[in-house]
Amino acid sequence: MNGLRQLSDRIGRVADGLGWLVGWMVLAMVLVGAFNAVARYASRFVGVVFLSNGLVDLQWYLFSLVFLLGASYALRRDAHVRVDVLYSRLTVRGKAVVNLLGTLLFLVPFCIYGLVFCWPSVRNSVAVWEQSPDAGGLARWPIKASLLLGFALLLLQGVAQALQHLADVVDPDGAEEPAR
Repeated sequence: MNGLRQLSDRIGRVADGLGWLVGWMVLAMVLVGAFNAVARYASRFVGVVFLSNGLVDLQWYLFSLVFLLGASYALRRDAHVRVDVLYSRLTVRGKAVVNLLGTLLFLVPFCIYGLVFCWPSVRNSVAVWEQSPDAGGLARWPIKASLLLGFALLLLQGVAQALQHLADVVDPDGAEEPAR
């Protein structure tokens, strides 16, 4: 079972790298948002428009990427919301069974559904090189394509988590507390 844990950890390093990247994206998003707010306010007094549709698009693109790419990192770090009614009272093996079932019955199908559902929209957007309808806006196809990337990365981390939980079911003594 140590091999499952090692494979899970190797896959999880992708999410760790994304966590680092998402941290910087949050900073960029805040800076762009602050600039947009100041520029909008200053434009009233100066009479010159400092704000562009591209910067507004960039702000919501960054927010979307933080959410989409950060989901796999949150799963890796067990930082998602958990409604704990009985879970804290379970043994290590019991928690692993609940987590494994939740991953296989809910997370994996959700990610597959997301990939299947988003694919036609992304395919069409890329086919026409979809652009923002606003003058000076950014291309829309890359952010739509990031939907597929986000679901794929979440699915990959879900597989890593399933391997970890399977190892914990078989060998609960080798289980570790999730890294936070």
